[in-house]
This record gives sequence, C-alpha cells and structure tokens, in this order.
Amino acid sequence: MAAVHLRIGDLVWGKLGRYPPWPGKIVSPPKDLKKPRGKKCHFVKFFGTEDHAWIKVEQLKPYHAHKEEMIKINKGKRFQQAVDAVEDFLKKAKGKEQNSDGKGDSKGKKTPSKPLKILEEDDEDLSALKDPSEKPIKDDPHFHHFLLSQSEKPASSMEPISKRLKIIEEVTGSTSIQAADSTAINGSITPTDKRIGFLGLGLMGSGIVSNLLKMGHVVTVWNRTAEKCDLFIQEGARLGRTPAEVASMCDITFSCVSDPKAARDLVLGPSGVLQGIRPGKCYIEMSTVDPETITELSQVITSRGGRFLEAPVAGSQQLSNDGMLVILAAGDRTVYEDCSSCFQAMGKTSFFLGEAGNAARMMLILNMVQGSFMATIAEGLTLAQATGQSQQTFLDILCQGQMASTFVDQKCQNILQGNFKPDYYLKHIQKDLRLAISMGDMANHPTPMAAAANEVYKRAKALDQSDNDISAVYRAYIH
Repeated sequence: MAAVHLRIGDLVWGKLGRYPPWPGKIVSPPKDLKKPRGKKCHFVKFFGTEDHAWIKVEQLKPYHAHKEEMIKINKGKRFQQAVDAVEDFLKKAKGKEQNSDGKGDSKGKKTPSKPLKILEEDDEDLSALKDPSEKPIKDDPHFHHFLLSQSEKPASSMEPISKRLKIIEEVTGSTSIQAADSTAINGSITPTDKRIGFLGLGLMGSGIVSNLLKMGHVVTVWNRTAEKCDLFIQEGARLGRTPAEVASMCDITFSCVSDPKAARDLVLGPSGVLQGIRPGKCYIEMSTVDPETITELSQVITSRGGRFLEAPVAGSQQLSNDGMLVILAAGDRTVYEDCSSCFQAMGKTSFFLGEAGNAARMMLILNMVQGSFMATIAEGLTLAQATGQSQQTFLDILCQGQMASTFVDQKCQNILQGNFKPDYYLKHIQKDLRLAISMGDMANHPTPMAAAANEVYKRAKALDQSDNDISAVYRAYIH
C-alpha cells in the first residue's frame, strides 16, 4: 500500500500482517505504550472489535477514498458488521457536529469498558479479522496465552514473582510465563538487580544484549571477535576479558553461540566458563544444540555448585532486535524465575518445559519444521518458474490461503528480490536439521521429510550459501 499523510481522528483501512484491510480510526495511544522502534506508524482502533494496533503508514489507506474497493473484495459477515459500525460512527459524529456548534466529538469520547487489546503483526489473536467460516481462535487453547492482562501497569520489584508474572500450567506439564509488564506491551520493565553476563554477539546475541541494556540491566559482554563488543560498551555494557572472568564477575551468565562444539568450548575450553563458576552462580545456555550437549553442560556446571538453565530462542535477527523472541527454557526453575526481567526484555513470551534437555528437543523440532517448510516453499517457487507460471502470482495466491504468514511473505519477497541478507543463517538451519534427524534416530522415529530437506540445504552450502539467509536454499534448485 502506498504511504499516505494521515493524522489522529482519520478513518482508515488498516492492514495487519496477512489479514485483509479492516476499517479503523487513528487514535492517540495510551501514554505508557511505546511506539515500535524504527517504524513510521499510527495507532489504530479497529471497528467491530476491541482490538488496537500499531500499523505501518504504508499499510494504511483513507477510508472514504477506498471504501468501494474494499467492500468489493471483502464479503465476510464480521467485515460487514465492522463497516456498519463505521457508518453508525459517522452518523453520530455528524449529529454531534450539528448540535455542538462545530466542536466535533472530541469531548464525547467514552472510556473503554475493557482494557485495550494491543495486537502485533504476528499475534495469533486476530479472530475478528478472519473469515467467519474459520474456527474461532478463542476455541484454541493457545488463545488464552494472549489474554494475559495486556494493559496492566508494571509491578513493583518488591512484589513476589508469582504476582509479577502470569503463569499458566498446561496439560503437558509445561509452563508459559508472560510478564504483565512485558516489553512487547509497553516497553517498561523492572530490571533485576543481579549482574548479567553475556557471551556471544552474533545475529541473535547482539539484539538480545541491546534490549537488556535498554531495559536497564547491568551487562558484561564477551565475544570471540572482541571488536563486536565496542558498540555495546558505548551503550553502557562492561567488557569481560574471558568467559571465565564474565562468569566470575556476574550472577547470571548467558551464552548464545553457533553450535554444540562452540557451546562446549565456551564452558570447557581454556579460560572457559567452568573456571569462573562458583556456588550459586547461574549459567544459561541459549544456543540451539542437541540434548546430549545440554546434559553435559548441566552436569559440569552443577558439579561446581552452579545453577543451570537452557533457554534457546525461536525467532530471527529482526525479532531479536525488536525484543520479540520466544524463549524455551528448561532446567532449574528458580533460575528461570530469577531471569524473568531478562526474558521480558528479550522476548514476547517464554515457556518452561521441565528438565534440562526438553527445550533443546523442542527447539530442534521447531527448526526442523521451519527448515523443511522453507525448502518446500523454495521448491514451489522454482517449479512455478519451470512450468511457466508467475512466481509473484504464486506468492499472491499463497498469501491469501491458509498457509499465509508473515514468514512466507517476507522470505518469498526476499527471494524474488534476490535479497539473501541473513536473518537466520542457512548453515545454522542445516545444523539444526542434522541434529533433529540424529535425535529422531536415537528415538527410532522416522524423519524422511527433514532428511530430504537437509540434502537440499547441504547442496546450498556447497554452492557457498552458508552465510546467507535460510531463504537462499532457493539457489539449490536453480543451479
């Protein structure tokens, strides 16, 4: 959508993620709601729903100028109800203008009886914008994760952890924790007074550290390539000379590196973390590795009196920068709770999955599915081209169907533009596929789809695509 010049009070059509344009009104955001970083956008209240969202300027169109166009392409019952709500609003506004000497309706606004429901582009809670024939999201158990008191104010740091966090026990025994003062909601948290260490400033680690610093944490950093630390020192971080020094100086030390070997070397190698661990020190492994590596690291850390947690993250460089990662944690539950403000700063939600190793298993399964899916999408794009079909039309159709997602749209658009700047390294997704296949072998469970996808990624690596984005798997099909 083309950019337009709009202001508070204007009626608009707003497009959120993969959902169709919806009628809304630009309103003033709550004072404690932080505007998304790096985005030129307006805060929109949607008609026919209690939903509000930050919408990028290019995803907005004036209501009256595009009304006929939108009504032609959207026929759902809920959509028509939303349009009717706009017309009722216009009639009431016109009546107020006639009865208030041109003062408009600025004094006639009512305070919402319900808390604002703030939506993000990747939120699942968008049932009002879906076709009414689809199963309502409110019937999905995962829907309830989003309904965690989105408008609550930040709690005092003196309150017990059970009051500062909303905790939901699932049937599986796992726990989802989403903070009432989550960064994703209002950008304000109460940072822990514990000293934080962070090892590894790659695509994911850099965004995580930046958000920890922005939210007021005291952070000491280390990276194998020391120059990467400079930017964070300028932002207020402290510098650790070795992993051992960081672990000894800090109460909680995070690690986020590329693979199992790097994770082991960081702990067990010369001047490694293990040399700095003392009783009570916490170590959190955020790297995506195999369960066996997690078990080994957990044992050596706890053998020195340390406390261990694994916490790999689901997401990309952009989500890391935006503080919108999903954290999967397992191990020492008390460490998980001690890290609550850190997880709030770096992610939109976190899950506690029980004993150490469970988070690694879950993360490998998730990345196995994502990697296989990306390979299949690339295969579809190249087959479309080979059979004389428009790749853009294929994508347009795909994004109107049940498989539509921000992930599909962004990755396919990047492929069509020849943009393979890494958001998640291809070499890392291939590593995760390999580890997932190995995990399947140990469980005597077949993984034929992952095995086939793995071969395609291996071919992409042979074509020198390792340091490109995972979408560069596309090039394996055209060479």
